[in-house]
Amino acid sequence: MSAFLEDIRPFYGNQECNAAGQTLEQFLQAYDPKRYEQPSVTVDTIVVQHPKQFTSIYDGLKILMIQRGNHPSIGKWALPGGFINMKEDGMDSAKRELEEETGLTGIPIEQIHAWDEWKRDPRTRIVTIAYLALVEEGLTPKAGDDAADACFFDVNLTLIETKHDENKNYYTYRLTLFNEQKEVTLQAMLVLSENSTGLLRQKQLEIIENDGVACDHAKIIMQSLLYIEQLIKK
Repeated sequence: MSAFLEDIRPFYGNQECNAAGQTLEQFLQAYDPKRYEQPSVTVDTIVVQHPKQFTSIYDGLKILMIQRGNHPSIGKWALPGGFINMKEDGMDSAKRELEEETGLTGIPIEQIHAWDEWKRDPRTRIVTIAYLALVEEGLTPKAGDDAADACFFDVNLTLIETKHDENKNYYTYRLTLFNEQKEVTLQAMLVLSENSTGLLRQKQLEIIENDGVACDHAKIIMQSLLYIEQLIKK
């Protein structure tokens, strides 16, 4: 097959043949991209609306959610997002999906995390890249594409328990998202475990209860809030 890229010059290396005696052109001609199973890649964008001045993730934040109009998790509330096109960068994909599903454009975003648990989606092996946007009040989303609805939800985050066990710390949070106008309340309970030894700290989020939030999006939201908390502390 032909090379995926038209210009392969940056990939010549030292221009030697490989162990099979192939040039780069010959290697690419014989390469089978289906030799290995291929995970799908999606993007999800967390748009967090905040007051002009805020010093805490526990007060005054809102998160943009869309109501899923298709399987899986049809009818539940999720973050705007979708599949990356084959010749599209992740950030461009996130902005495109955000516009298609909510009508919002021109919002700066930052990549903050990748979620790769193999059981996270029933359709196939899907890895999602999470992007974060921080915006001030005043945006009005409009549902489009496969989103049945789109609106901001008020955020109520409560740290309800802290435990310490040998080298690990455990933090249990209650995440509540509510929109009084639509009379919708979403709730999730999550546990953040943190290995506190060494320079690197291994962190893991686990959903222990979930009511109304699609798939693992409660974890993506929680990760984003903790990321914002780190930004505030700097």
